[in-house]
Amino acid sequence: MSGLVDGWAKETLSSLEARHLKRSLEPLESPVGARVRIAGRELLNFSSNDYLGLANDPDVVDAGRAAMLRHGVGSGASRLVVGDTTAHQSLERALAKFEGTEAAVLFNSGYAANLGALSALFGPGDVLFSDALNHASLIDGCRLSRAQVVVYPHRDVETLEALVRAHPGQRRAVVTDTVFSMDGDRAPLAAISQVCARHGLALVVDEAHATGVLGSLGRGLGELEGVTVDVHVGTLSKAVGCFGAYVAGSEALRELLINRARSLVFSTALPAAVCAAAERALGKLQDPVVRARLHQRIGQLAAGLGLPADSAVFSVVLGEADVALAASARLREAGFLVKAIRPPTVPEGTSRLRVSVSAAHEVGDVERLISAMGFLGGAVASPHPDPLPTGTRKVEWA
Repeated sequence: MSGLVDGWAKETLSSLEARHLKRSLEPLESPVGARVRIAGRELLNFSSNDYLGLANDPDVVDAGRAAMLRHGVGSGASRLVVGDTTAHQSLERALAKFEGTEAAVLFNSGYAANLGALSALFGPGDVLFSDALNHASLIDGCRLSRAQVVVYPHRDVETLEALVRAHPGQRRAVVTDTVFSMDGDRAPLAAISQVCARHGLALVVDEAHATGVLGSLGRGLGELEGVTVDVHVGTLSKAVGCFGAYVAGSEALRELLINRARSLVFSTALPAAVCAAAERALGKLQDPVVRARLHQRIGQLAAGLGLPADSAVFSVVLGEADVALAASARLREAGFLVKAIRPPTVPEGTSRLRVSVSAAHEVGDVERLISAMGFLGGAVASPHPDPLPTGTRKVEWA
């Protein structure tokens, strides 16, 4: 072997480390939950997307265990070969009923769902209008479609409409997250829907961080704002507490994706045990008591940090990567797991603490976190509408 690749890797890693951007894995020694154990130490976990605390729910675990005994561990092939099971079909029917759509189709991840749906539906000659802070999976799905991609400023509906007028195409759609994963803010979905209606565009939304959190039934921001969308992407890996994702819509959309979505056609199917666990979790997600408990914790943390209660995600912008890392380390010393988020996940100069709250947290857990974050003083800042400039060092503490 020439060692070229090893040399390239080391060079890149050295550059990342110098800029405080090198990451490392930290394996959990416990199930995910409000409390986790890392390297022999128990920490209060405020970094998970398990918004309803279902990832280790005993009923959900039992459903997965029973399906594993029935179907085995692996699915053996893609769904179009021999990987489809009654568990997959049952979950898809349950998801369609939950979302109030004709049909739903499973994917192995939200990333796979967005790549598969966008590349199957759109192509050369089409135009996709994408929010500047969309998730990487939406960005990559737009690129992979080979449609023209027009990026509009974050949540800026006025500019979006001007861009829509300026860019004709065969098939056109607005593509947006409903709750943005790193900022926790909401898309102006009702206003975007009106733009789509006025100009004949489809609306493609990713409800990953809104499913199970927003809406009277937990369907997400679309339900909360009374907006009907054309392509609805949801996830099983956040509030549902399991793994995988889905696209909900018409029966024709489902059939098209089964035939044309490469990330579905060419991927081994989800294990049946995951599907059965997700279906059990989906039933629990619809319990209004569980979601009410989550919103109590959201309101409590929002009040304590002085940030909007838009979602279960709170973004505390600190500026440079080393500052965010130091703040995360200080919270770790105090017994809290709050991860620092750095470029390229977020723009340069907006490294932050991403704080996420769960229905599994107790009132006292949130109170302790708010108190522990007091060393930040008046530095807590929402990233929008005025992002910090590159080079900002937002926090100085003793």
